[in-house]
Amino acid sequence: MRILALLGTGLALTGIALGRGQWAAAAELKPGDKAPNFALSASDGKTYKLSDFQGKRVVVLAWFPKAFTPGCTLECKSFGAEQSPLKKLDAACFTASVDSAETNQKFAASLGVDFPILGDPKKTAARAYGVVDDQQPVARRWTFYIGTDGRILAIDKNVQCSSHAQDVAKKLRELGVKEK
Repeated sequence: MRILALLGTGLALTGIALGRGQWAAAAELKPGDKAPNFALSASDGKTYKLSDFQGKRVVVLAWFPKAFTPGCTLECKSFGAEQSPLKKLDAACFTASVDSAETNQKFAASLGVDFPILGDPKKTAARAYGVVDDQQPVARRWTFYIGTDGRILAIDKNVQCSSHAQDVAKKLRELGVKEK
């Protein structure tokens, strides 16, 4: 048995070596677990760290598979729409993919959205969150709700692209997030 430590993410994954470069799946994250820290470049040219929000704001991290694909376009447009209910809530909301920051910058510009789209081309954070693995090279469409204490409040694995922003806003209200 070997231990694979993801230094800097705040998470240690334990797996069983299966063969050259292959690992058994790590324990899946669940509500109450400490969320893996991340430092990801965004479409707005900034780098966002989960730790920067600790003690301040709830964070929504909505992983999507690939920029410029139909479902992901629909999902990200809903987050950035002028009438998006997320704009009224006091939470930091991000979409994220394993695309590069440059690709996500072009994607954000094509959509005309005003929120940062995070890129994780090395898949470090994506692996820590369990949205990619050796069999799943692009991110699963999962959304993580992370409390001000850095713990996972909820995970949505049944995302509906067309209503995702409304669904996230509803969940944030259920979690007690107030309006700005």
